[in-house]
Amino acid sequence: MGMDSTWTEVDMYFINKLIAFDSNFDYVLKNNKKAGLPEIDVSPTQGKLLHLLAKMKGAKTILEIGTLGGYSSIWLGNALPDDGCLVTLEYNEKHVKVANENIKKAGLDHKIKIIEGPALETLPTLESKGFTSFDFIFIDADKPSNPYYLNWALKLSKPGTVIIVDNVVRNGHVVDSEGVDQSVLGTRQLIDLLSEEPRIDATAIQTVGSKGYDGFVIGIVKE
Repeated sequence: MGMDSTWTEVDMYFINKLIAFDSNFDYVLKNNKKAGLPEIDVSPTQGKLLHLLAKMKGAKTILEIGTLGGYSSIWLGNALPDDGCLVTLEYNEKHVKVANENIKKAGLDHKIKIIEGPALETLPTLESKGFTSFDFIFIDADKPSNPYYLNWALKLSKPGTVIIVDNVVRNGHVVDSEGVDQSVLGTRQLIDLLSEEPRIDATAIQTVGSKGYDGFVIGIVKE
């Protein structure tokens, strides 16, 4: 058995043992596939991790940069209290339509607000919409823009805000200092910023599983 097969098998073991079946997530994945969305959602174990981290934080306000079909949005939305709010940013009109369908089906349309448009254009509008800071921020959008997303995340944070950035290992290519892949370059710039930024304490975790070899950054904004 190859390592990829082992990773997937172990993922399925944990999913079957630790993650209760939820028809809403099944609907999301099927609806996304039917609509032709790329199959790049977080895995169920990763979604559950986001959910648990948001609950541990006691988050009432969440910002997500990159909605796709709303799979991770729903995991995070389920972690919110009744009066909580998640704002998620998505540039693709088709993705917004599908995500709205999925979020409504999950019964979370009263908690989750999708803002359509390029995130670097919509992020500057959040304060005027009444969103001045967030308790929890999840960045999972176009990787070349990661350094800019981090800067905006810090502007929209407060002491104790948790910031998570997905897909930072890039199948190990993050260590390739001579590479020209824009997603890798954006990720390396993100890590460089984190290494120099005094306002956040962060680490990175490598992961393997049904989504292959990757990882994420997790940080907490300092007092």
